[in-house]
Amino acid sequence: MVFICYPKCTTCRKAKKWLDDNSIEYEERSIAEDNPTYEELKRWYAQSGLDLRKFFNTSGKLYREMNLKDKLADMTEEEQLRLLSSDGMLVKRPIAVKEDTVLVGFKETEWAEKL
Repeated sequence: MVFICYPKCTTCRKAKKWLDDNSIEYEERSIAEDNPTYEELKRWYAQSGLDLRKFFNTSGKLYREMNLKDKLADMTEEEQLRLLSSDGMLVKRPIAVKEDTVLVGFKETEWAEKL
């Protein structure tokens, strides 16, 4: 499993602790240093079954500075994916990726059920 996180993020630290406490093996990847590519995001989006907006870090500074709340509705899926792949700080984290599962954000009950 790949665990994509931002080490300074408190939610990411909680998720990492949860993974460690539950003895779940993972490869850690920093979203700031190794941003998901367009191809990865497109695959994960399709695999997750989530609305694409769920992949945006809506509480992030960059999201607010770019006024994306108002702009996303007018953007195509491809434009949104390209935007997400342009800067890791736009992407909601943590993300857990297994062969058949993609989890975005940390919800302990969901992670316990799916991992």
